[in-house]
Amino acid sequence: MKIRRPRLPRTRRGQRRLVQAVMAGCVLALLPVTWLYVSTADRLRTTADAPRARVAVVFGAGLWNGEPSPYLANRLDAAAKLYRAGRVEVVLVTGDNSRKDYDEPDAMRAYLKKHGVPQKRIVSDYAGFDTWDSCVRARKIFGVDRAVLVSQGFHIRRAVALCRAAGVDSYGVGVDAKHDVTWYYGGTREVFAAGKAVLDAVFRPDPTFLGPKEPGVARALAAGR
Repeated sequence: MKIRRPRLPRTRRGQRRLVQAVMAGCVLALLPVTWLYVSTADRLRTTADAPRARVAVVFGAGLWNGEPSPYLANRLDAAAKLYRAGRVEVVLVTGDNSRKDYDEPDAMRAYLKKHGVPQKRIVSDYAGFDTWDSCVRARKIFGVDRAVLVSQGFHIRRAVALCRAAGVDSYGVGVDAKHDVTWYYGGTREVFAAGKAVLDAVFRPDPTFLGPKEPGVARALAAGR
């Protein structure tokens, strides 16, 4: 079976329309990314100048042999630094625990404990299956209405935009990362993820798992340093 190769228009008018269509497609594809940059322009900080907030939210980023991946470890290091500096009081770790043999939140908790964050100051969300789920659950399940979010630079804008859409007054700390294959993959992935982010922000679907409210954050805040 022969597959016909698409033919380019032969007339100037047809070629012009093709170019216009391609340009329109590129513009539409970049609109979600533009929205992310515009809506978060004044919301990005560093660990040194992050605003004080009672809660920091750290998003999962994979495990290697049961331990936080280098990217996730960098996020956790930044969160621990925010805690030690007194800029946050509680760290909410949110990640994937959909399988018994894969538990991001517990690995994140153990790492933070090793780096100076008391156990009573760490709260785990075991159903943070994606960024939107984590943001909605932070607000609806854990009662977080203001937070400093911690993630890599290529992801932090989407995290801030989605958490704000979910009702969390958010500022983001973008963690530096080595520009390796994972970094380039993450940056490319964000271009496509931006489209889903717009849909999530507009239609605000329920997360994969909602469940009952959790008092963990309130208890941790009440515990005192």
